[in-house]
Amino acid sequence: QVVLVESGGGLVQAGDSLRLSCAASGRTFSNYGMGWFRQAPGKEREFVAAISRTGASTYYADSVKGRFTLSRDNAKNTLYLQMNSLKPEDTAVYYCAAKSSISSYGDTTNYPYWGQGTQVTVSS
Repeated sequence: QVVLVESGGGLVQAGDSLRLSCAASGRTFSNYGMGWFRQAPGKEREFVAAISRTGASTYYADSVKGRFTLSRDNAKNTLYLQMNSLKPEDTAVYYCAAKSSISSYGDTTNYPYWGQGTQVTVSS
């Protein structure tokens, strides 16, 4: 069992930055590939970014590429999502998730462990 707790969300203006954190506990953090997903009201949960177990590889949705940076600190059991140049369309609940398989990073069904989510609201 992996327990994930997100933090860092909030209300910001367009163009601002936020850094989300996801603290993991329960199992060896470095054994898990990690992802961020988001869900806006009335929409399906969508892939935002993912990172391999060591942090050597990262993957981004086209909508956030160049603006968001994903990193992890395995010594601190923490995942980070630096979000710059935020847009109103980035408004959503952001979830971190963990998976131990080598399956696709972009598919929500491949992640058995999820946090409770943190709200990000970007005003125009």
